[in-house]
Amino acid sequence: MTTVLCRMLAVTRKPKCTAVILWFLLVNIMLALYYMKVPSQDSLQEDTCALNMLSKNLTRPSRSIQTGQCSPVGNIMFMKTHKTASSTLLNIIFRFGQKHQLKFAFPDGRNDFFYPSPFRRSQVKDYQPGECFNILCNHMRFQHQEVAKLLPPDAIYVTILRNPANLFESSFHYYHRVIPFTWSISAENKMAAFLKSPWEYYSMGAYNSFYLRNLLFFDFGLDNNLDPDDEKVMESILDLSTRFHLVLIAEHFEESLILLKETLCWTTEDILYLEQNVRKKSSVTRLTPELRARALRWNGADWKLYQHFNTTFWTKVEAYGREKMKQQVVELRRRNAEMKAICIEGGEAVEAQMIHDRRFLPWQPVGGKSILGYNMRNDIDAKLRTVCERMLTPEIQFLADLGVNMWLTRLWGWLKDAIY
Repeated sequence: MTTVLCRMLAVTRKPKCTAVILWFLLVNIMLALYYMKVPSQDSLQEDTCALNMLSKNLTRPSRSIQTGQCSPVGNIMFMKTHKTASSTLLNIIFRFGQKHQLKFAFPDGRNDFFYPSPFRRSQVKDYQPGECFNILCNHMRFQHQEVAKLLPPDAIYVTILRNPANLFESSFHYYHRVIPFTWSISAENKMAAFLKSPWEYYSMGAYNSFYLRNLLFFDFGLDNNLDPDDEKVMESILDLSTRFHLVLIAEHFEESLILLKETLCWTTEDILYLEQNVRKKSSVTRLTPELRARALRWNGADWKLYQHFNTTFWTKVEAYGREKMKQQVVELRRRNAEMKAICIEGGEAVEAQMIHDRRFLPWQPVGGKSILGYNMRNDIDAKLRTVCERMLTPEIQFLADLGVNMWLTRLWGWLKDAIY
């Protein structure tokens, strides 16, 4: 039985087998516990969001023709993609929703909507048929029909993409220890070895294999194993174009935030940020031109997706005005630098072992401590202390502050630290 399980998990080295089986069984026990808590989709009625159930704090997009002034948008679907600076955006959205007392659709017991399973309304904490929410923003595998039943029809849909080569490097670093097919790679540079002969280490549908190919396509609920020349790839991209009002680009994060501010009629104060989930530089694998080209070929569907929305992004920048954009970016950088100086002890992010307060300790990948975090200054003015605390708070702790019981995520954190 042990040998069979090891083969199923693609573990060929015997010394690792016992630990792998223990890890595999513990994960499945956790999943079983979670499934026991979630009602089946069949038990839910087909009722959609009833607008009259929303709180009085609801804000809707509206712009005065006479004055040009607009009201801030509070009905938002943020599709949080993996390894795209999305955690920084999530912190911005958490702060805005908390400030305006908006109603979040949160997961139950964990920080995602049972990813990688397709999103279902039943995964929302305390969901009742017909219930309506202002904001939906945690990790999920996107299913538009299910999402639309939770939000008002005027909700603004936003997401963010990253160059697939950079995303692949980041994803491989962060997740390879939970992808059994990578465990047999003996080379010092595992990512380079994988990209040189990916089919030697990859199998469609294998456990956690989606982290290794076209992760963006997978996050959007699409087939991540499509050949980039398959006509379904472009059909899927064009369909997403009709779903999302704004697609941001991680490589142009500040310009993205300015477009977000314009689209949602927010203020510069609303989009101030401190980077979340930043990796220490020593953990980043340099992509040679050859490896970059291989990564883009291997992630061909994501590359087409990125190119399409990179074009639409710059079309929006042109419409906004290049000179105006430059001025706004300068102002955003100035305001961010001010907040950094006010909030952060030492002015920079530090490694996990140097963080004094566990409230600000970010989640770490399995078997590593590569994600940086912050220490908050002690001499902050009382008026700014709460603002600084919220800007420095990582996702898991922020969700707990917003009332989400994180028992399953915390259990998984304890297990991964105990095993690795």
